[in-house]
Amino acid sequence: MPSKTLLAVWGVIDFLLLAAGGMTIAISVLFKAPDPIRNIALTDFDLNFGLVLGIFYVATFCLSIGAILQRNHVTIGLAILNWALIADAIVTVIYGANLWYMTLQETLNFSRVWNTTTPARRVAVQEKFKCCGFLNNTAVEASGFCATPANALDNGCSATFLPLADTMLMDAFTTVYGYTAILVLFFLATMCVIKKRQETERFRQIDAKRGGGGFV
Repeated sequence: MPSKTLLAVWGVIDFLLLAAGGMTIAISVLFKAPDPIRNIALTDFDLNFGLVLGIFYVATFCLSIGAILQRNHVTIGLAILNWALIADAIVTVIYGANLWYMTLQETLNFSRVWNTTTPARRVAVQEKFKCCGFLNNTAVEASGFCATPANALDNGCSATFLPLADTMLMDAFTTVYGYTAILVLFFLATMCVIKKRQETERFRQIDAKRGGGGFV
């Protein structure tokens, strides 16, 4: 049977995964609230992807509870758990890579986002920063501050918006890549539990053949 220390470490990492899932779901839901910067920096695709990732983590936690509660000689549940962790890691890397890609050519990427987002979101950014359009007065929403022709000739919002969006994206993908550490540690801890259970079962079988009493 796995030692109490090993099971304690395994349990702590498991709850870290649950916490990561709960936090990701909460952030994905809360960040959908109207906000001039977040609504452009983190698109609906990013937030929906984050929501799916959080659900994956919570589902993996539920799977882990069933796996660890199986009889000592049964390890199939833990093996399935490790395959689930591999799937989680793949999805996590894809999500993190998507966020990282947005930081490589921010001016170009956010210009595209600006042109495809809703007029209401563009107006919200223009009103917050008192600017018009994104680059050189392009794609101006003639509403509120930018309804005045003199203001509409002002510089675009990119100079003010991009540093804030960059910070938000850097924080997001750093956090997401940090999740991979939890997944790797959980995978390794589960492998240790599987190995220990197999070892204990092998000794039990040897002991049974010998007529009792020796190894475990």
